[in-house]
Amino acid sequence: MAAHILDGKALSTEIRARLAERVAALREKGIVPRIEAIVAAQDPASLAYVKMKRTWAEKAGMESGSFEVHGDTHQDQIMEQIWKLNRDPSVHGVLIQHPLPSHIDEDACLNALDPDKDVDGITSASLGRLTAGLKGFRCATPMGIMTLLDHYGIDCQGKHAVVIGRSVILGKPAALMLLEKNATVTIAHSRTRNLPDLVAMADIVVAAVGKPEFVQGSWIKHGSVVVDAGYNKVEGRNHDVGDCQYEECAAVASWITPVPGGVGPMTVASLLENTVRAAESALSS
Repeated sequence: MAAHILDGKALSTEIRARLAERVAALREKGIVPRIEAIVAAQDPASLAYVKMKRTWAEKAGMESGSFEVHGDTHQDQIMEQIWKLNRDPSVHGVLIQHPLPSHIDEDACLNALDPDKDVDGITSASLGRLTAGLKGFRCATPMGIMTLLDHYGIDCQGKHAVVIGRSVILGKPAALMLLEKNATVTIAHSRTRNLPDLVAMADIVVAAVGKPEFVQGSWIKHGSVVVDAGYNKVEGRNHDVGDCQYEECAAVASWITPVPGGVGPMTVASLLENTVRAAESALSS
């Protein structure tokens, strides 16, 4: 029996509809949630992604803007923009879209951002709050994954979860969020020895290794949950592919995310939800 679909596209639509109601309530009180992005001007993929986020934000009644980083943009100019956004009470969320041009110190930009406006949850302060179990904005992609699992009634408690990938914006925070749900978590990566044997023991697999169709169906335990967080362009394919061999994994898993239409839409929904939360916090402060 084929796996059930963890439909991120459908769930993100529901979330954005609920966010629109919260935004309308804030507007009645004189607050318009606003998100600003800092993005590389010469990165088509980043520009397209930020454009989509902007479109979805505005459809929910939010405001948005962007600061484009060009090849001749100096570090000081970006830092000045971040400080300006930090001080602007009309801006509730700031997204620093990775990657910035190579001549820019991206870590310095992230560390300059006010954690209370870090709606993507990827600054050192935000990640520290997650690690310590403190309140704060969670990384948008892992947050979207956890929301998806919760929505479909997948109980992580006591389950063995294997996260393949160790990035600070996906693999590591996803492991920590699974721990918060009382899963037993193993972090693996492309250099892990006997990776297929390790994955075969997992009740939940989160593939975030950044290699197209890396995880094979033969690795997957029957009835496990497969979350594919990969988005890879492959020559000759007319759409992006994930980190899992979808058809093979879907044949043995109980639940699986499609690519596209799984984790991606949930990332954007989480980013917008964090921005609305920031605006609601500003109202109550």
